[in-house]
Amino acid sequence: MAQPSLLLLPFLLAAASGNTPPFLNMTIVYVPEDLQIGEVAFQLIATDYDGDPLTYTIRDADAFYFNVDKDTGVVTLRNLLDRESQARLTITVTVNDGVNDEVSKKLTVIVEDRNDNAPVFKGLPYETSIPENMMAGSIIYTVSATDADTGNSAKVSYSILEVIPDNAKNFWLFYILPNGSMVLNGSLDYATNTFYQLKILAKDGGGLLHGVMVVQNSTTYLSITVLDLPNLNPRFLNEPYSGSVPENCPLGVTVLTVTAMDRDTGVNDEIFYSITNASVPFAINTTTGIITVSGWLDREQLPSEEVLLEVQAREKNLDIHGMVAQASTLVTILVVDVNDNKPEFYQCSLPSCNFTESQSNFTGSIIEHSSSKVPVSNLSIVAHDPDKGINSTFELYLQGGSASAFTVSPTRIVGTGEVQILVQNPSAVDYEISHVMVVQLIANDTGNPANCCSVATVTIDLIDTNDHFPEFPQSIYSLNVMENSPEGTVIAPNITAYDPDSGAYGQITYQLLPETIHETFTVNATSGAVLVATGASLDRETRSIYYANIQAKDGGGMVSTALLEISVLDENDNAPIVTGSYFISVEEGQNVSTQIKAIDNDEAGTPNSKLGFRILPGLFSNNFTINETTGQMHNTEPLDREALDDKDGQLVVTVEVYDHGVPPLSTLVNVTITVGDINDNTPVFLEQSYEFSIFESSADSFVGSVVATDADKTEINFRISFRLQSGSGSSNFLIRSYKLGPGNYSGQLSLDPDTTMDYDTLQQKSFSLVVLAENTATDSIRDASVPVVVHILDVNDEPPSIVPASQNVTVSENGTQQGLVYTVGAADPDTNHSLVIEKLQVTCLKDSTSAGDVCWDWFVLLPNGSVLVNSSEIDFELCDTVKLTLRAEDLYTEKGDRYSKNGTLTINIKDINDNAPVFLPVSGTFVVVPEISPVDLQVATVRATDVDSGLGGTITFSIFKVEVSGNNRTLENLFKVVTTVEQNNYIGSIQVASNLDSTLKGQYQVTVMAQDGAAPQHTAQTVLNIFTVDQSYRIRLQFVTSVEEVQSNLEEIKATLTLATKAAVYVVGIYSAEDSRAARAQVKSVMEAYFVYSDGTALDVSDLIRMIQSDPQLLAALVKLGLAVIGPGEVTEPSKETQMIGIIAGLAAFLVLFILIMTLVLVFTTRSYKRKLNSMKALKAATTLSPAVAQQGAGIPGTNQYNAEGANPMLNLPMDLSHDLGFHEDTSSLASVNSLDENKVDSPKDNNLKTKLGKSHPTDPTEDKVLVAALNTKEPTKVAFINSTFNTTDL
Repeated sequence: MAQPSLLLLPFLLAAASGNTPPFLNMTIVYVPEDLQIGEVAFQLIATDYDGDPLTYTIRDADAFYFNVDKDTGVVTLRNLLDRESQARLTITVTVNDGVNDEVSKKLTVIVEDRNDNAPVFKGLPYETSIPENMMAGSIIYTVSATDADTGNSAKVSYSILEVIPDNAKNFWLFYILPNGSMVLNGSLDYATNTFYQLKILAKDGGGLLHGVMVVQNSTTYLSITVLDLPNLNPRFLNEPYSGSVPENCPLGVTVLTVTAMDRDTGVNDEIFYSITNASVPFAINTTTGIITVSGWLDREQLPSEEVLLEVQAREKNLDIHGMVAQASTLVTILVVDVNDNKPEFYQCSLPSCNFTESQSNFTGSIIEHSSSKVPVSNLSIVAHDPDKGINSTFELYLQGGSASAFTVSPTRIVGTGEVQILVQNPSAVDYEISHVMVVQLIANDTGNPANCCSVATVTIDLIDTNDHFPEFPQSIYSLNVMENSPEGTVIAPNITAYDPDSGAYGQITYQLLPETIHETFTVNATSGAVLVATGASLDRETRSIYYANIQAKDGGGMVSTALLEISVLDENDNAPIVTGSYFISVEEGQNVSTQIKAIDNDEAGTPNSKLGFRILPGLFSNNFTINETTGQMHNTEPLDREALDDKDGQLVVTVEVYDHGVPPLSTLVNVTITVGDINDNTPVFLEQSYEFSIFESSADSFVGSVVATDADKTEINFRISFRLQSGSGSSNFLIRSYKLGPGNYSGQLSLDPDTTMDYDTLQQKSFSLVVLAENTATDSIRDASVPVVVHILDVNDEPPSIVPASQNVTVSENGTQQGLVYTVGAADPDTNHSLVIEKLQVTCLKDSTSAGDVCWDWFVLLPNGSVLVNSSEIDFELCDTVKLTLRAEDLYTEKGDRYSKNGTLTINIKDINDNAPVFLPVSGTFVVVPEISPVDLQVATVRATDVDSGLGGTITFSIFKVEVSGNNRTLENLFKVVTTVEQNNYIGSIQVASNLDSTLKGQYQVTVMAQDGAAPQHTAQTVLNIFTVDQSYRIRLQFVTSVEEVQSNLEEIKATLTLATKAAVYVVGIYSAEDSRAARAQVKSVMEAYFVYSDGTALDVSDLIRMIQSDPQLLAALVKLGLAVIGPGEVTEPSKETQMIGIIAGLAAFLVLFILIMTLVLVFTTRSYKRKLNSMKALKAATTLSPAVAQQGAGIPGTNQYNAEGANPMLNLPMDLSHDLGFHEDTSSLASVNSLDENKVDSPKDNNLKTKLGKSHPTDPTEDKVLVAALNTKEPTKVAFINSTFNTTDL
């Protein structure tokens, strides 16, 4: 005990000296978050009224951020602050003056915001695809950035810094709204741009940082892919198209192939081909574009040897306007002639022949003896071979009997020519020999032996003449005239004849024969001058020689003729004619060799028709050479398609074909050489590797683009197709080829639409792919590869969850637990999340039923899930369970539900043993009969409850002490208590623990203690008064029946006695009369018993006798059951001699007894009246006495010990009317036996009653209190009980 005394010494000294502890009047301070380490944050200032030097310290977890000078209290920053991580700090400040106990206080540190955070873009990367026909003003994407700062520093504004491709038009093509929505400001064209990249600036509203106004900003990029739409018609490649095919070729022969492509390269629709011409002998494959011969080709039956086909290319699907996307091109097919026709004869004149019907019979006439070379008149024969060129050349000759007299002119015709039959032997043409001459005109095509010849029969009628004809000096005149001579040109100035006749018959007039010659030539009728006729057109190339007869007619009509052979002299008036068209297709690297073919219709063998060839200077003239004589042209070096700038790979060389006439004439022909591209270049990627990122479950499956080029020039050779090399993860992606330009292709890598990338379930977060760029134009595939890494980025698309959904925590009541009591667990599988826990509902329960809103403010839930105690009035007895319905919100949710399913935090209020047991009031009186009270007999009960739970509400009863009234003696081990539970109440059964003293008179005052089972233990006490019935009230009943009969009738005997006495019958024992010292004659058995009321009073022998005798019927019943004697006494066996005397004496005794009973009744009635009168007096006295002067005397049940007025105060209890023994007519005297009843008799009004009572009856003060309490109808301070043991026989 010395040590505690020493510990108390300093405090006693401090108290004696009057020194007061320091006082700290600080609860909250503010510190800017941009404070640097070592700078002063704030100063602790405490007040000490004694002027003692103070020492400052800080502690708790948040003291990590600060250092404190223990002497000055200046707090400096030790670690950097971040308001966005922790905006509120709590530290415990202690101040010590060295004398008193240190003073501690919680200090809240508020971290003030500074503009130290730049806006952060959410949901990166930003990528979208838009159709090229999107309307201006449409929102194409919305970006979002958040700033973790507060106030103006958290306000984010957006702008566009740059647009790629960077030009003035593109910069104004987009604008951004204040909410981050990107708006299209113009029209898009996939053909112009397929991709845009916008650099977006997000800046905050500015704020202080280190004392300077700072504006924070961030930039990011928005990638916009323009989606191609079918809005363009297809286009034919390598136009113009020309080809040739020989006539009569088999069906199905391939002529050439046309190729068209969809100009919507991003769509690349399927193309179908068709020929729109009607009735052409050609067909086209609808998908490949191959043109083949579909009908019999006969060049001669075609309108032209060049067939023009209109080929249409149509896309499979309609364009965006619902129209068919199509294009047309012209294809020229030259049907090459084959010598498959023989010459035929036609009766017509050039150039009006239609060559529809050939003739085999012709008729003409001629004057007999016509000169040689004179043509047969009236013949119009035209020979025609429909073949072309050399295939149309044929010979003419005559056969038959008269063939020697005539000849045919011309003897050789190319294609078509007029045929004349000329006189060869004039003497053979004699009318007198034959009026008619017949010749066979043969046309022989030597180039077609199988079908070479045609035969026509020419019948010549001879015309008779006179004998004297005018005679020309010459029979034949050979004249020459230049072609193209104008009309009136004199060919011969005079050709005159001589006629020997004279006179009119000698006058000669001239005319030209036949009449048809007049269209070309005319003659002066008198002079014989030969002139060019009016309107004549001399073309040597059409007709190089004319034969005519100049007729000299005399006056007698006699005529003579001379032959005019008029040769049309050639003039260089025809430029060379190039035969055929020269469209040459050759693969690059191959040689070109072609011959330019041309003809000159001027006279063969002359300089006018001699042709020469030369290449005119031009872009490609140095690459070719031509033989100037033969026209054979070939290249000087290999051709390279990639060196040509022409998109179709064409080069044009102009060749001049000239003659040697004067002046020379020439014709230009373009030799168009299409250099076919071959796949001689391999695709090349622009980057050595690519790396892309895509958000999981993105609505836009676009991943990224790879770009490759091919130096080839044609679509088929520079077209690049991309594919993914088979490997791990490649099946999750697709790649499509898009044309960026000629030989420049983009591979758009995208997710397979059937593949879902869930970041949270993926085993691998990135995929290593290999992209192949292939050109499949040849059998040998040319390809290149590039590695591509695709990173899968997490999208905040998963809802958060309360983990677990139901959580439990236990919190002690009464504010014994403060601050953080629990942290609600929440989880989100997304990598980028910000969870906030919010409270939806508070439910207060007590024993699983609603407790209203008593608990609503007991706890506070912070957004971070911290649950704090908010009240010191948490009371388990009001509410034992608080259920918080919670949910978690993810502030960074980008798609899907941002809220979790509701969770429940069950806060079980832990009961603290803060309530003591409470005894429940029990009405009634407890009575014990010691003599017949065995061990374990229940003599009383107590009930108690404790509102605490668990061990704190468990009650254990014990006997604290036992006292006997009237003395202060304390007894031990007389009683014990057994604790049982009934519903929520604990019952203490007071039982006898050892044999009780049967001679003890009065009452036991048993103090019962109730104690709960948890620390700190609480107790409560109550005092029970157990009244005892001593042996003086034991009554002996003697029966004339045997013990066995009494025992068998015991219940009936007890019931009859109870009915007579209204008291409980307690049987002590039944035994034979021979065992009793008071045995009498005929008495066979004795039963000893007590007659006890529930109020603790008991009957003595006299009371019992009086009650039994008062009811003769019950008396007779008891006699019938063998009852003979009531009361103590020995029973003796009478002798036979004295039986009669006994009977007589018994009758006398009965008479005496009757008289005695009547006397006793009178006495008792008188006594009862007196007692009632005394009770009334006591009542009046009690009303005039104070409790301090009232007499306090002890009254013991079962005794005649009364108070000053002769009343028993212990029985001041209401009496049941069933206790009426029937001795009194006035029921108001029922409680007069050993009781204090209020009588109707008015007590005397004695003003000096208090003084008289004080003088005559000095009493104990405790008895005075009991009496006053009884008289004032107040219940005593001690709890009264009813002994349930005696209720069973209580009527």
